[in-house]
Amino acid sequence: MTPTPKIEIAVVAIAVLTATVAPFISALSNSVTAQTVSFPDTSDHWAQPFIARLADRNIVTGYPDGTYRPNSPVDRDEFAAIIRDAFNQSKERSISSGSAFKDVPQGYWAAPAIKEAYQTGFLSGYPGGYFRPRQPVSKVEAVSSLARNLELQKAAQTSQQSATPTASSQSTRPQPARRQGLMFPIASTALLAPLIRPVVAAAANTQSSAATPVTPNTPNQPKTQSPSALLNQYYQDANRIPAYAVDEVAAATRAGIVVNHPNVRVLNPNQPATRGEMAALIYQALVSQGRAEPIADRTTAQYIVGQR
Repeated sequence: MTPTPKIEIAVVAIAVLTATVAPFISALSNSVTAQTVSFPDTSDHWAQPFIARLADRNIVTGYPDGTYRPNSPVDRDEFAAIIRDAFNQSKERSISSGSAFKDVPQGYWAAPAIKEAYQTGFLSGYPGGYFRPRQPVSKVEAVSSLARNLELQKAAQTSQQSATPTASSQSTRPQPARRQGLMFPIASTALLAPLIRPVVAAAANTQSSAATPVTPNTPNQPKTQSPSALLNQYYQDANRIPAYAVDEVAAATRAGIVVNHPNVRVLNPNQPATRGEMAALIYQALVSQGRAEPIADRTTAQYIVGQR
Protein backbone atom coordinates (compact mmCIF):
# COMPACT_ATOMS: atom_id res chain seq x y z
CA MET A 1 0.00 0.00 0.00
CA THR A 2 1.32 3.41 -0.95
CA PRO A 3 1.87 5.64 2.13
CA THR A 4 -0.58 8.55 2.38
CA PRO A 5 0.73 12.14 2.60
CA LYS A 6 -0.39 12.28 6.24
CA ILE A 7 1.79 9.30 7.13
CA GLU A 8 4.81 10.80 5.37
CA ILE A 9 4.32 14.10 7.18
CA ALA A 10 4.08 12.22 10.47
CA VAL A 11 7.35 10.42 9.73
CA VAL A 12 9.09 13.73 9.00
CA ALA A 13 7.63 15.27 12.18
CA ILE A 14 8.95 12.36 14.25
CA ALA A 15 12.40 12.79 12.68
CA VAL A 16 12.41 16.51 13.52
CA LEU A 17 11.25 15.83 17.07
CA THR A 18 13.93 13.17 17.55
CA ALA A 19 16.67 15.51 16.30
CA THR A 20 15.43 18.24 18.63
CA VAL A 21 15.13 16.12 21.77
CA ALA A 22 18.29 14.02 21.29
CA PRO A 23 20.75 16.74 22.45
CA PHE A 24 18.79 17.24 25.67
CA ILE A 25 18.74 13.50 26.36
CA SER A 26 22.48 13.36 25.72
CA ALA A 27 23.15 16.29 28.06
CA LEU A 28 21.04 14.68 30.78
CA SER A 29 22.89 11.42 30.33
CA ASN A 30 26.25 13.17 30.61
CA SER A 31 25.09 14.97 33.75
CA VAL A 32 24.12 11.70 35.41
CA THR A 33 27.31 9.95 34.33
CA ALA A 34 29.44 12.79 35.66
CA GLN A 35 28.23 12.02 39.16
CA THR A 36 29.21 8.32 39.06
CA VAL A 37 32.73 8.87 40.42
CA SER A 38 32.92 9.87 44.06
CA PHE A 39 35.36 9.87 46.95
CA PRO A 40 34.46 9.41 50.63
CA ASP A 41 36.23 12.63 51.64
CA THR A 42 34.56 14.88 49.05
CA SER A 43 30.86 14.18 49.69
CA ASP A 44 30.42 17.39 51.70
CA HIS A 45 33.22 19.38 50.07
CA TRP A 46 32.38 22.55 48.16
CA ALA A 47 34.40 21.40 45.11
CA GLN A 48 32.75 17.97 44.88
CA PRO A 49 30.89 18.70 41.59
CA PHE A 50 34.14 19.81 39.90
CA ILE A 51 36.08 16.85 41.27
CA ALA A 52 33.43 14.30 40.28
CA ARG A 53 33.21 15.56 36.71
CA LEU A 54 36.98 15.56 36.22
CA ALA A 55 37.31 12.13 37.81
CA ASP A 56 34.67 10.85 35.42
CA ARG A 57 36.91 12.04 32.57
CA ASN A 58 40.00 10.47 34.19
CA ILE A 59 41.62 13.90 34.48
CA VAL A 60 42.02 13.65 38.25
CA THR A 61 42.37 10.50 40.33
CA GLY A 62 42.29 9.52 43.97
CA TYR A 63 44.87 7.90 46.19
CA PRO A 64 45.32 4.14 46.74
CA ASP A 65 43.18 4.33 49.88
CA GLY A 66 40.24 5.64 47.82
CA THR A 67 40.42 9.25 49.07
CA TYR A 68 40.89 12.39 47.03
CA ARG A 69 42.28 14.71 49.73
CA PRO A 70 40.71 17.91 48.35
CA ASN A 71 42.47 20.19 50.84
CA SER A 72 45.98 18.95 50.08
CA PRO A 73 48.25 21.24 48.02
CA VAL A 74 49.03 20.48 44.39
CA ASP A 75 52.72 20.08 43.56
CA ARG A 76 54.25 20.96 40.20
CA ASP A 77 54.55 17.32 39.13
CA GLU A 78 50.87 16.70 39.85
CA PHE A 79 49.84 19.90 38.08
CA ALA A 80 51.79 18.75 35.03
CA ALA A 81 49.95 15.43 35.06
CA ILE A 82 46.54 17.09 35.38
CA ILE A 83 46.98 19.55 32.53
CA ARG A 84 48.37 16.84 30.26
CA ASP A 85 45.17 14.83 30.72
CA ALA A 86 42.89 17.87 30.49
CA PHE A 87 44.24 19.74 27.46
CA ASN A 88 45.74 18.97 24.09
CA GLN A 89 47.97 21.91 23.28
CA SER A 90 50.54 22.22 20.52
CA LYS A 91 54.22 22.13 21.44
CA GLU A 92 55.93 25.52 21.67
CA ARG A 93 59.44 24.27 22.45
CA SER A 94 61.34 21.05 22.91
CA ILE A 95 63.75 19.49 25.36
CA SER A 96 66.81 18.39 23.46
CA SER A 97 68.49 15.10 24.24
CA GLY A 98 70.61 15.24 27.37
CA SER A 99 69.03 18.43 28.75
CA ALA A 100 66.29 16.91 30.93
CA PHE A 101 65.75 18.46 34.36
CA LYS A 102 68.34 17.40 36.92
CA ASP A 103 65.77 16.74 39.63
CA VAL A 104 63.45 14.66 37.42
CA PRO A 105 65.18 11.28 37.12
CA GLN A 106 64.38 8.74 34.45
CA GLY A 107 61.51 6.56 35.52
CA TYR A 108 59.98 9.27 37.71
CA TRP A 109 56.21 8.81 37.62
CA ALA A 110 55.51 12.32 36.28
CA ALA A 111 58.50 12.63 33.94
CA PRO A 112 56.49 12.32 30.69
CA ALA A 113 53.88 14.82 31.95
CA ILE A 114 56.58 17.27 33.08
CA LYS A 115 58.25 17.09 29.69
CA GLU A 116 54.95 17.74 27.91
CA ALA A 117 53.99 20.56 30.29
CA TYR A 118 57.31 22.24 29.53
CA GLN A 119 57.04 21.71 25.77
CA THR A 120 53.50 23.11 25.61
CA GLY A 121 54.45 26.13 27.74
CA PHE A 122 52.30 25.44 30.78
CA LEU A 123 55.32 25.15 33.07
CA SER A 124 58.93 26.30 32.94
CA GLY A 125 62.09 25.18 34.70
CA TYR A 126 64.29 27.00 37.18
CA PRO A 127 67.88 28.21 36.69
CA GLY A 128 70.47 25.48 36.74
CA GLY A 129 68.31 22.94 34.98
CA TYR A 130 65.89 22.21 37.83
CA PHE A 131 62.14 21.72 37.74
CA ARG A 132 61.32 21.38 41.47
CA PRO A 133 58.61 18.75 40.97
CA ARG A 134 57.63 18.64 44.64
CA GLN A 135 57.14 22.39 44.98
CA PRO A 136 53.50 23.44 45.56
CA VAL A 137 51.81 25.47 42.83
CA SER A 138 50.36 28.77 44.01
CA LYS A 139 46.88 29.70 42.87
CA VAL A 140 48.12 32.66 40.84
CA GLU A 141 50.65 30.41 39.09
CA ALA A 142 47.91 27.96 38.14
CA VAL A 143 45.54 30.69 36.94
CA SER A 144 48.29 32.44 34.97
CA SER A 145 49.41 29.20 33.35
CA LEU A 146 45.90 28.38 32.19
CA ALA A 147 45.20 31.90 30.94
CA ARG A 148 48.47 32.13 29.05
CA ASN A 149 48.42 28.75 27.35
CA LEU A 150 44.71 28.61 26.60
CA GLU A 151 44.95 32.15 25.18
CA LEU A 152 42.08 33.39 27.32
CA GLN A 153 43.13 37.01 26.93
CA LYS A 154 42.92 36.78 23.14
CA ALA A 155 39.57 34.98 23.37
CA ALA A 156 38.17 37.67 25.66
CA GLN A 157 39.28 40.46 23.31
CA THR A 158 37.74 38.70 20.31
CA SER A 159 34.49 38.19 22.20
CA GLN A 160 34.30 41.85 23.20
CA GLN A 161 34.93 43.03 19.64
CA SER A 162 32.20 40.79 18.22
CA ALA A 163 29.64 41.44 20.96
CA THR A 164 26.31 42.99 19.96
CA PRO A 165 24.55 45.75 21.95
CA THR A 166 22.23 43.18 23.56
CA ALA A 167 24.93 40.62 24.27
CA SER A 168 26.14 42.06 27.57
CA SER A 169 24.32 39.41 29.56
CA GLN A 170 25.79 36.59 27.49
CA SER A 171 28.88 34.62 28.48
CA THR A 172 32.22 35.44 26.86
CA ARG A 173 32.89 31.75 26.56
CA PRO A 174 33.22 30.22 23.09
CA GLN A 175 29.85 29.03 21.85
CA PRO A 176 29.41 25.58 20.31
CA ALA A 177 29.20 25.35 16.54
CA ARG A 178 25.75 25.82 15.09
CA ARG A 179 24.09 22.57 14.07
CA GLN A 180 23.51 21.91 10.40
CA GLY A 181 19.89 22.03 9.29
CA LEU A 182 18.07 18.75 8.68
CA MET A 183 18.14 17.53 5.06
CA PHE A 184 14.93 16.07 3.60
CA PRO A 185 14.25 14.49 0.17
CA ILE A 186 12.68 16.87 -2.34
CA ALA A 187 9.48 14.83 -2.35
CA SER A 188 9.13 15.25 1.41
CA THR A 189 9.68 18.99 1.29
CA ALA A 190 6.89 19.27 -1.26
CA LEU A 191 4.57 17.66 1.24
CA LEU A 192 5.59 20.23 3.83
CA ALA A 193 4.82 23.17 1.54
CA PRO A 194 1.46 23.99 3.20
CA LEU A 195 3.30 24.24 6.53
CA ILE A 196 6.25 26.19 5.18
CA ARG A 197 4.36 28.98 3.40
CA PRO A 198 2.90 30.56 6.57
CA VAL A 199 6.34 30.49 8.20
CA VAL A 200 7.94 32.18 5.18
CA ALA A 201 5.26 34.84 5.20
CA ALA A 202 5.80 35.47 8.90
CA ALA A 203 9.54 35.75 8.34
CA ALA A 204 8.99 38.28 5.57
CA ASN A 205 6.84 40.40 7.87
CA THR A 206 9.50 40.20 10.57
CA GLN A 207 12.22 41.36 8.15
CA SER A 208 10.01 44.24 7.05
CA SER A 209 9.47 45.41 10.62
CA ALA A 210 13.17 44.91 11.41
CA ALA A 211 14.12 47.33 8.65
CA THR A 212 13.10 50.22 10.89
CA PRO A 213 16.24 51.68 12.50
CA VAL A 214 16.49 50.91 16.21
CA THR A 215 18.59 52.96 18.60
CA PRO A 216 21.19 50.64 20.21
CA ASN A 217 20.92 50.14 23.95
CA THR A 218 24.36 51.62 24.53
CA PRO A 219 24.38 51.34 28.35
CA ASN A 220 24.36 47.54 27.98
CA GLN A 221 27.34 47.39 25.64
CA PRO A 222 30.49 45.73 27.03
CA LYS A 223 32.92 48.37 28.17
CA THR A 224 36.67 48.16 27.82
CA GLN A 225 38.14 47.94 31.30
CA SER A 226 41.79 47.89 32.27
CA PRO A 227 43.05 44.66 33.86
CA SER A 228 43.89 46.42 37.13
CA ALA A 229 40.45 48.03 37.34
CA LEU A 230 38.76 44.71 36.68
CA LEU A 231 40.80 42.95 39.37
CA ASN A 232 40.01 45.65 41.90
CA GLN A 233 36.34 45.26 41.06
CA TYR A 234 36.29 41.51 41.74
CA TYR A 235 38.97 40.89 44.38
CA GLN A 236 39.47 42.46 47.79
CA ASP A 237 43.10 41.29 47.73
CA ALA A 238 43.85 42.40 44.16
CA ASN A 239 46.92 44.26 45.45
CA ARG A 240 48.50 40.89 46.29
CA ILE A 241 48.46 39.71 42.69
CA PRO A 242 52.04 39.81 41.32
CA ALA A 243 52.58 42.38 38.57
CA TYR A 244 53.58 39.71 36.05
CA ALA A 245 50.21 38.00 36.45
CA VAL A 246 47.81 40.97 36.32
CA ASP A 247 46.87 40.65 32.65
CA GLU A 248 46.52 36.88 32.82
CA VAL A 249 44.41 36.82 35.98
CA ALA A 250 42.17 39.48 34.44
CA ALA A 251 41.77 37.35 31.30
CA ALA A 252 40.97 34.29 33.40
CA THR A 253 38.42 36.30 35.36
CA ARG A 254 36.69 37.46 32.18
CA ALA A 255 36.63 33.86 30.94
CA GLY A 256 34.94 32.70 34.15
CA ILE A 257 37.54 30.15 35.21
CA VAL A 258 38.46 31.63 38.62
CA VAL A 259 36.80 29.97 41.60
CA ASN A 260 37.20 31.30 45.16
CA HIS A 261 36.08 29.57 48.33
CA PRO A 262 34.87 30.44 50.92
CA ASN A 263 34.77 34.12 49.89
CA VAL A 264 34.29 34.65 46.18
CA ARG A 265 35.93 38.10 46.48
CA VAL A 266 39.15 36.80 48.03
CA LEU A 267 41.60 35.25 45.56
CA ASN A 268 44.46 34.33 47.94
CA PRO A 269 46.78 34.41 44.92
CA ASN A 270 50.00 33.42 46.63
CA GLN A 271 48.71 30.51 48.68
CA PRO A 272 49.24 26.95 47.40
CA ALA A 273 46.33 25.76 45.30
CA THR A 274 44.53 22.81 46.84
CA ARG A 275 43.39 19.74 44.94
CA GLY A 276 39.82 20.97 45.27
CA GLU A 277 40.66 24.44 43.93
CA MET A 278 42.70 22.97 41.10
CA ALA A 279 39.81 20.76 40.04
CA ALA A 280 37.54 23.82 39.97
CA LEU A 281 40.00 25.85 37.88
CA ILE A 282 40.61 23.04 35.39
CA TYR A 283 36.92 22.30 35.00
CA GLN A 284 36.04 25.95 34.45
CA ALA A 285 38.80 26.15 31.84
CA LEU A 286 37.11 23.26 30.01
CA VAL A 287 33.79 25.12 30.26
CA SER A 288 35.43 28.20 28.73
CA GLN A 289 36.53 26.02 25.79
CA GLY A 290 33.05 24.66 25.29
CA ARG A 291 34.23 21.18 26.30
CA ALA A 292 32.19 20.87 29.49
CA GLU A 293 28.77 21.86 30.72
CA PRO A 294 28.61 24.72 33.27
CA ILE A 295 27.96 23.75 36.87
CA ALA A 296 24.25 24.22 37.49
CA ASP A 297 24.28 23.70 41.25
CA ARG A 298 23.90 27.17 42.77
CA THR A 299 25.60 26.17 46.01
CA THR A 300 28.76 25.45 44.03
CA ALA A 301 28.36 28.04 41.26
CA GLN A 302 28.29 30.88 43.79
CA TYR A 303 32.06 30.52 44.16
CA ILE A 304 32.73 31.07 40.46
CA VAL A 305 33.89 34.66 40.07
CA GLY A 306 31.47 36.68 37.96
CA GLN A 307 28.50 34.34 38.45
CA ARG A 308 25.25 35.79 39.71
